[in-house]
Amino acid sequence: MSHPHHHDHARGAPHDHEHGAHGHAGHGHTGHSHAGHSHAGHDHLHGVADQRRIGWAFVIIAAFMCVEVAGGLLSGSLALLADAGHMVSDAAALGFSWLAIHYGRRPATAQLSYGYKRLEILAAFVNGCALFVIAAWIVIEAIQRFAAPVPVVGKTMLIVALVGLAANIGAFLVLHAGNRENLNLRGAWLHVMGDMLGSAAAIVAAGVILATGWTPIDPLLSIFVAVIILKSAWGIVKSSAHILLEGTPEGMSLADIKADLERHVPEVADAHHIHAWSITGERHLLTLHVHPAPGAPSREVVAAVRRRLTERFNIEHVTVQVEEDACLDASTGEAGQAGKKCH
Repeated sequence: MSHPHHHDHARGAPHDHEHGAHGHAGHGHTGHSHAGHSHAGHDHLHGVADQRRIGWAFVIIAAFMCVEVAGGLLSGSLALLADAGHMVSDAAALGFSWLAIHYGRRPATAQLSYGYKRLEILAAFVNGCALFVIAAWIVIEAIQRFAAPVPVVGKTMLIVALVGLAANIGAFLVLHAGNRENLNLRGAWLHVMGDMLGSAAAIVAAGVILATGWTPIDPLLSIFVAVIILKSAWGIVKSSAHILLEGTPEGMSLADIKADLERHVPEVADAHHIHAWSITGERHLLTLHVHPAPGAPSREVVAAVRRRLTERFNIEHVTVQVEEDACLDASTGEAGQAGKKCH
């Protein structure tokens, strides 16, 4: 998706420059600045730690996955097989997440001016979609089990489920200490949490079967786990899709930004054409046009706008277009949501 009047920058490359009196096709203005503050060191440390956590979680999940598949087949338990199927997806999801963080640290190029960070969001979206597929399979299989009950070996089921719960708790603790604002890590964390619930449900089902012999508890609890998985999947798919569609970051109001700048920045007479989006869940970007107050130099306008957006809204990558004349883009009907017309 393209954004009106903003220039892409190599992510992580510091830049702060302003142009005086120049015109671009489609609009005239006297100042145009890109303010980007790099936290490459901070992001790198977060990324390395998150990648290490995902790597360890992958080892734990992949190792036990084989055990649970065998246990599910031997015991005939749908709850175990459902959890094993979920763990197969988890192993793939964690591997994809690890690769996304690894390649996400690659430097930007002329073709990918923001680098590869969006791979993290793509991985989160794919992981969420995979959860939907797995939950649907569990429900379908459970319905079939109700129609044609399958004998379940409760003792084998209980042993495997207990070992599975221990493995999932280990992976969960590894991921829980990571950066929860990272959608990719959060997606992996939700996968493992779903596994924990699956193992817990299998333990309960095994206990009921051993105590009473009532096998329908197995598919019944499997459906319960599927519903929880669907809830988690919807949250991660919704958030990642919103970023992929370059929607306004959650919790950010363009109208509030416009009002705040016009009220608290004396150098700004009017702000319009405001657009905000995200590269990842933690990195937000914003572009806007401003008319300066009478006598305010373009350089001071840009500095004041940038400072206010950083301090008040925590937006550190800003593109400011200062317009001394009328906003020529008004004829295109592209005025941002926060300002429906240019003055």
